[in-house]
Amino acid sequence: MEDTICAISTNSGTKGAISIVRLSGKEAISITTKIFSNRAFKSAQSHTIHYGYIEDNKEKIDEVLVIKMLAPKTYTKEDIVEINCHGGLIATNKILELLILHGARLAEPGEFTKRAFLNGRINLLEAESVSDMINAKSENARSLAMNGITGSLTKLIQNLRDEIVSLLANIEVNIDYPEYEDEIVITHENIKPKLTQISTKLEKIVKESQNGRIIKEGLQVAFIGRPNVGKSSLLNAFLEEEKAIVTNISGTTRDIVEGSLNLNGFILNLIDTAGIRETEDIVEKIGVNKSKKILEEADVVILVLNGNEQLTKEDKKLLETVSTKPHIIFLNKNDLEQKIEKYLLNESHVVEGNTLDTIGINPLKEKIIEMFQLNELEKKDMNYLSNVRQITLAKQALINMDNVQKQIEENIPIDMLEIELKEAWTNLGLIIGEAYEEELIDNLFAKFCLGK
Repeated sequence: MEDTICAISTNSGTKGAISIVRLSGKEAISITTKIFSNRAFKSAQSHTIHYGYIEDNKEKIDEVLVIKMLAPKTYTKEDIVEINCHGGLIATNKILELLILHGARLAEPGEFTKRAFLNGRINLLEAESVSDMINAKSENARSLAMNGITGSLTKLIQNLRDEIVSLLANIEVNIDYPEYEDEIVITHENIKPKLTQISTKLEKIVKESQNGRIIKEGLQVAFIGRPNVGKSSLLNAFLEEEKAIVTNISGTTRDIVEGSLNLNGFILNLIDTAGIRETEDIVEKIGVNKSKKILEEADVVILVLNGNEQLTKEDKKLLETVSTKPHIIFLNKNDLEQKIEKYLLNESHVVEGNTLDTIGINPLKEKIIEMFQLNELEKKDMNYLSNVRQITLAKQALINMDNVQKQIEENIPIDMLEIELKEAWTNLGLIIGEAYEEELIDNLFAKFCLGK
């Protein structure tokens, strides 16, 4: 935290009109002054832009605009300098090299945002939302991240913590100052409604956290079936490109083939799997095992069956396997004479079509929208937790609240309820970073890109 850090904040892997090199720290101004031709920069006011050249021993390196921002009104609450130079790897890297040569240190991934968090400008939930904004793959994912950045999700969590603190304060007063007759005496009966209210709100947050994951990461859609039923053709029809190799030879797909599709603002991560069947082929067996693993992890399974064939033993086994998961049955090859025993299938899960003229593809997409209520999800306020860390802590806080309810049923003394209530309060605080472990913070920000 004592070092002055620097990094390229724009995409360094491509050419562009402008690149930005950023510094943050107490030496940011003095280091920049050593390589910037505009001598008025050092004494200039905060939040001003200055024209000049970056120089190395009087050799002009690039023509630049330099922004000066003094603490504490900056992203990191430290002095920040942003050098706007011409886009391109050579000039940008040369400027970065000069800054390091004159005393700056190359920033670690996410270190600017880490400093913003550690210096109290943003909380942990807001910091994670910054990363989500950078990595957003859809408009809905952007809206979700923006709610985190603006603090509306933080307010939701903080309000719950405040309600728990209010309960704890009343319990403490009753324990420590029983002689205060004007205070409400906390009993099992009068604490119940408030506990139920808090638990209901927390349960809603946990339940809707699945929505946040879907918006942020997309739906994992797995195409499952025995070999040569048209899974790869169906993937290609969804993506409208020849992503997977298609032949009439059974077992052509031996590994996982993936592609992504934006469906009404939601990302579908499509996974074409190797045909599931008993096989002695070592390579194919590996593909089949991968397919089974994908089947377990998918949000929705599209089981592809040949409509022009009767159900095989393998088909029936797959039908039984997917019955406990969200699934859709796609009866392929409806342009041929139908022989499949439809009466053995659940009609509400069935979509018929073929991949030659893509009949049935749109109804299949509509079925996914309906299954996950994506149209309704888009209209909601997007105040969702969206990563494993946040969701796990919220679930733990809900367990704490459930334990308090059980303790009341068991007539445990009021003062003993404090332990679980404080645990719930702490777990909610960990979501927004009111308390944290240093190792967790290091690992979290290491996932950010350089320069952010």
